[in-house]
Amino acid sequence: MPFPVTTQGSQQTQPPPKHYGITSPISLAAPKETDCLLTQKLIETLKPFGVFEEEEELQRRILILGKLNNLVKEWIREISESKNLPQSVIENVGGKIFTFGSYRLGVHTKGADIDALCVAPRHVDRSDFFTSFYDKLKLQEEVKDLRAVEEAFVPVIKLCFDGIEIDILFARLALQTIPEDLDLRDDSLLKNLDIRCIRSLNGCRVTDEILHLVPNIDNFRLTLRAIKLWAKRHNIYSNILGFLGGVSWAMLVARTCQLYPNAIASTLVHKFFLVFSKWEWPNPVLLKQPEECNLNLPVWDPRVNPSDRYHLMPIITPAYPQQNSTYNVSVSTRMVMVEEFKQGLAITDEILLSKGEWSKLFEAPNFFQKYKHYIVLLASAPTEKQRLEWVGLVESKIRILVGSLEKNEFITLAHVNPQSFPAPKENPDKEEFRTMWVIGLVFKKTENSENLSVDLTYDIQSFTDTVYRQAINSKMFEVDMKIAAMHVKRKQLHELLPNHVLQKKKKQHSTEGVRLTPLNDSSLDLSMDSDNSMSVPSPTSAMKTSPLNSSGSSQGRNSPAPAVTAASVTNIQATEVSVPQVNSSESSGGTSSESIPQTATQPAISSPPKPTVSRVVSSTRLVNPPPRPSGNAATKIPNPVVGVKRRSSPHKEESPKKTKTEEDETSEDANCLALSGHDKTETKEQVDTETSTTQSETVQTAASLLASQKTSSTDLSDIPALPANPIPVIKNSIKLRLNR
Repeated sequence: MPFPVTTQGSQQTQPPPKHYGITSPISLAAPKETDCLLTQKLIETLKPFGVFEEEEELQRRILILGKLNNLVKEWIREISESKNLPQSVIENVGGKIFTFGSYRLGVHTKGADIDALCVAPRHVDRSDFFTSFYDKLKLQEEVKDLRAVEEAFVPVIKLCFDGIEIDILFARLALQTIPEDLDLRDDSLLKNLDIRCIRSLNGCRVTDEILHLVPNIDNFRLTLRAIKLWAKRHNIYSNILGFLGGVSWAMLVARTCQLYPNAIASTLVHKFFLVFSKWEWPNPVLLKQPEECNLNLPVWDPRVNPSDRYHLMPIITPAYPQQNSTYNVSVSTRMVMVEEFKQGLAITDEILLSKGEWSKLFEAPNFFQKYKHYIVLLASAPTEKQRLEWVGLVESKIRILVGSLEKNEFITLAHVNPQSFPAPKENPDKEEFRTMWVIGLVFKKTENSENLSVDLTYDIQSFTDTVYRQAINSKMFEVDMKIAAMHVKRKQLHELLPNHVLQKKKKQHSTEGVRLTPLNDSSLDLSMDSDNSMSVPSPTSAMKTSPLNSSGSSQGRNSPAPAVTAASVTNIQATEVSVPQVNSSESSGGTSSESIPQTATQPAISSPPKPTVSRVVSSTRLVNPPPRPSGNAATKIPNPVVGVKRRSSPHKEESPKKTKTEEDETSEDANCLALSGHDKTETKEQVDTETSTTQSETVQTAASLLASQKTSSTDLSDIPALPANPIPVIKNSIKLRLNR
């Protein structure tokens, strides 16, 4: 019989605590009384924001999911009978609804939707799910707004069940029956599965793994609620626009919990900001050591996949096949998030010292006071249904425009606000649904230069090309679906934005500058008069806004193009602003000096010297990077943050939309706007803004479309040759001339 191991004092040792994560914890300290008090204050601060659901609402969700689960079992039995399975199999065939996402994690908010997965045995086909199960749902009186999206990357049925939005995915397992105690974390379930089923299973597998990899689920949940609210309030919660989505925030919080396994929420929120304000990106965040299952599925591994080395902020999902959940992150979005981490650390430092309240952490900064220059994107469609489709496509491509703007050598940062806004109608008498996004721009300070010309025409044109081509190729495009862009200064925003967004900005005006630390070791002052305390409510419905200045001109109003006309850039009267300058100082992000363990098990991704500046013809190099270096993991690779900057836009002859029909265009007069800077702390500059718009044109032949494809956005690599449909072309000329 084995004897227990004893210490020198002959006392039996306790079994070692369970180890979480790929490194040892930073601290095992237990919470103090002050931590408990601060956690209680945090809960009270969170309540007014609606992050906690009432017990009655929670029970209603459970009841609805129970009904849905019974429907699935009933449907699978019917399918089994129709396929003449033995009665013994039919009685135990099973079938089950699993949940994932915020509901499964236990951090859903009031009115949030539910992500669900229907798991079926091997004799039930995906086609059955989208036909007979869809028909069965249609017969339920509680079901409204039923729609199937069978061609999506992850096929889904969307519905509203008794007032709650539910998205249902489908996975068919290689099992004869589905047991009630099925654990989807079992990797062997993935064998011989269709790739769409593997994708559908991924959400549940990742969510379940996260919950199994945190030391205390209750502490994890409360911390995650706080961090998600903070991210939404600070406009950095959007996977599609290059920030982080729900699962990415959950993994960052889970990693914090692993590093401080005994801490409670008030401490964990502070440590979250400490850890990730000091994290050495692009070192990956991992919750567990990646495992190889020999199923030949693609996994994130920069040693094998050169493209993975160019990911800027990798956060790796813990379930096989491991993927990077943040592949959309760009140079600008990472800069913005890292700066927000640093500001969060400074605020929570004050809270822990009793010098501040939790409410300060959730105050929303005023994005529209932060920058001096903005690009406004307008998307419009003739009907509400078309607007929803069109807006979804445009929004999914905005990160391409951000990536293109980042390549411009005179632009340091392009920050897109994840909120969209209802836009004023171009023609009040015409039925039109318009949506608007705003991108803040920061220009670089350039020395010993005169008459610098910053031409954004190619960046905008490449973006609109991409959107229109995608819409035509997916057969979604309809006449009068339009997209336009314009350059707007801070003082002009009131002409476009709903009043409730801007009305309070001067009351809480702050003289403190918001400093963004660029990732090339220089520091950038975003603006001299930003507002950090202004709350920006989210627009939930279309607001009545004053129409645009009558000086705006409607593009295509007199256009000879027979098929499609496109919206113009509206010329807005200029006012005086100044261009932000580079500052040599760097803001500090807190006083703590704890050592943050990076992912030592992954190949080190070092930052070599800046590459020489060269011209990039393609406007979306960030999406499809250039050929990568080959070699082993120790090979130094180019830091994607120090991206190659494009010196200027291609000459007009190189424009992807240069076609013979341009000879017939009717060009409008350019509206030249003279801007001069008067900020005492800045070097005086003159910024001449030229905004010119030409008539829309219609390209009729497939030959011209194919020719235009040669230099268009590289994001279209997955799109075949374009059809011979007419395609609208917008010639938006946005030029800024910086005069020393």
